Amino acid sequence: MVNVRTFMALGMLVLALAAWGQNSSGREMSVEESYLQESNEIKIIREQSRGETEEQKLLALEFIRDAIERGNDRREVRDALEYLATEGTVAVTRENGRIVNNHTLVRRQAVAYLGELGTPEAKDSLIKILRADNESMVLAEAFKSLAKIGINERDETVNAITTVVRHYNALAANKPDEYLIYNALEAYEQLAQANGGISDQYTLGAISDIMIGPYQKKVRDRARDLLTRLFNNNPRANDRGQ
Repeated sequence: MVNVRTFMALGMLVLALAAWGQNSSGREMSVEESYLQESNEIKIIREQSRGETEEQKLLALEFIRDAIERGNDRREVRDALEYLATEGTVAVTRENGRIVNNHTLVRRQAVAYLGELGTPEAKDSLIKILRADNESMVLAEAFKSLAKIGINERDETVNAITTVVRHYNALAANKPDEYLIYNALEAYEQLAQANGGISDQYTLGAISDIMIGPYQKKVRDRARDLLTRLFNNNPRANDRGQ
C-alpha cells in the first residue's frame, strides 16, 4: 500500500514533470515557469531524501544531480546532500537497537555530488563527513570531492584527510586499505597543485609512512613520487624536512 509521503512525493513529481514538459518544445521558460520548476524540484528532493527507503533517496539524488547540472547551488540542495551523506552516521535511526537508515551507496553518491556542487559550504560538509563515517568507499569518495573543490585554507582540508589516513595507516599491518590510501595520495596531489604545494608536517609524515608501509608497490611508489615532488616544488617543506 502506498503511504501518504510516497503519494505526496509522486504528486509533486507529476507537477515537476509537467513544468519540464512546458519547455519540451524548446521555447524559453518564463520566470514564473522556471520558479515553479525549481520549487517543485526542491520539494521532491526534500521529501524523497527524507523517505524511508533507499529507492526514495536515490531518486532524490537523481533530482539533485539534474539541479547541480543546471547550476542550482541553493542551500536546500546542499542541505539535502549533507543529510543524505550523513544519514546512518550522524543522523541515526534505530529499530530494536539496530540502525535502519545505513545506506552506504546513498552516502557515497551524495558525497560525490557535494564535490560537483563545489562550494565552500560543500567543502565544510565533506570535512564533517570525514570525521563521522567509517566506510572506506565513502571516505575515498570524500577525498575525491575535496580534491575537486580544491580549497585548503590553513591546511584544513589536508589535515582532515590526513587524520583519516593516519588512522588507516595504524591498521595497515593487519588490513591495508590500498584503495583508500591511493585516493588520499591522489587528493593530496590535486590539492597541492591548486594551493601551491603542501608543507604541513602532519601530512608529509603520513605520506612518508605510506611510502614505507605494508602497501603494494604501486601505492608505495605513488607516495614516494608525491613526496619527492612536494619537497622539490615547495621550499618551505624542504626547509622543515631538514
